[in-house]
Amino acid sequence: MRDTPGKTPIWKAIANALRSDLAEGRYTPGDKLPTEAALADRFGVNRHTVRHGVSVLVDEGLVRTRRGAGAFVAATPTDYPIGNRVRFHENLIAAGRRPEKRMLALDERAATVGEAQALQIKAGDPVCAYNGLSLADGQPIAVFESLFPLGHLAGITDALRDTSSVTKALGIVGVGDYTRASTRLTAVRATATQAIHLQVAEGDPLLRSSGVNVAGQGRPVEYGRTWFVGDRVTLTLET
Repeated sequence: MRDTPGKTPIWKAIANALRSDLAEGRYTPGDKLPTEAALADRFGVNRHTVRHGVSVLVDEGLVRTRRGAGAFVAATPTDYPIGNRVRFHENLIAAGRRPEKRMLALDERAATVGEAQALQIKAGDPVCAYNGLSLADGQPIAVFESLFPLGHLAGITDALRDTSSVTKALGIVGVGDYTRASTRLTAVRATATQAIHLQVAEGDPLLRSSGVNVAGQGRPVEYGRTWFVGDRVTLTLET
């Protein structure tokens, strides 16, 4: 379709219509917009015109596009403090978000050299590996892997399977409280499997947090690595 002189350009009309959809709550932060093909059918135009209209919303910060994944309604990043006490559910509730964790895998295996060093055990010693997906208001914000030394925490695997909460599981095996001993942040690229879980494109930037939690006399009880989607989380380092 061609734009008619004196009338609103078609691409601008598409942008206005989508902007109205957002204002009326038809799509909420984190939602994926219909495909270019679906929008082209809706408005009776070609995909190039749709792309032009969507690009207006991208420029306005209302929509974000991710290579190979499509266009999404921009969500306000979730505030996530990292300090002495890092608690996923408490952090998200404090930020006004609805927390959710999904277990992806739970098994027992031998610790690698690096994992053993972090947990202060011997390489090859048994650990429980808990892999999961963290969500805020239903939107994936991070994938994680938490490792627990089975020599100190017998029964942690069953506790995690029953609760999926690290804090509750540690409480079940006798660790009433724990604190963060160290945190390291590194910029990395999303792997193919991470991209699937996080609904991003392979190679998109992620922020990896590696940390050790300790209890009692400083004994490590958890070595965790979390890969955050950079534009969905604002990490705040607290002293």
